[in-house]
Amino acid sequence: MSARLKPSSADDRLRQVFGVPVDDLYTAAVRSDASPALSRALELRSFLALAEAQVARVRDRVHEAMAADRDMDELFAEDLRMDAQWLEAALDARDGYRAALDDLLRTMPPPGQRARAVRTVQPTLATVLPSAARAPKGAGAARGRRL
Repeated sequence: MSARLKPSSADDRLRQVFGVPVDDLYTAAVRSDASPALSRALELRSFLALAEAQVARVRDRVHEAMAADRDMDELFAEDLRMDAQWLEAALDARDGYRAALDDLLRTMPPPGQRARAVRTVQPTLATVLPSAARAPKGAGAARGRRL
């Protein structure tokens, strides 16, 4: 199943921000006038949906292994340790994608408004070394060959 078709925990937020369902957002994202923020938001949403699907898959595997009617001879600590590592990695990814998407939605220009380029001026700092710190006269000068 495509990430586009997988549900994510951000779908309601995206619908609130952009005012249309997620399926319509994917359709709008391929148009030439689509905002870069929309494209980035949907990319993050797709990553989030995949990470959440991984979390659910590992959770379900652990629940199945720990089911009350399951034969205890089929329960292996090493398998559970590996699942715990997978779960931790999937949860870290999910949290990272959610945070990145929240940041993007909070800082992007309002829908329908194109982002403007912002010029920034970097200050320059000129320093003058005190006379004691200056290199002696002739320092760095090339020396002639001795015969």
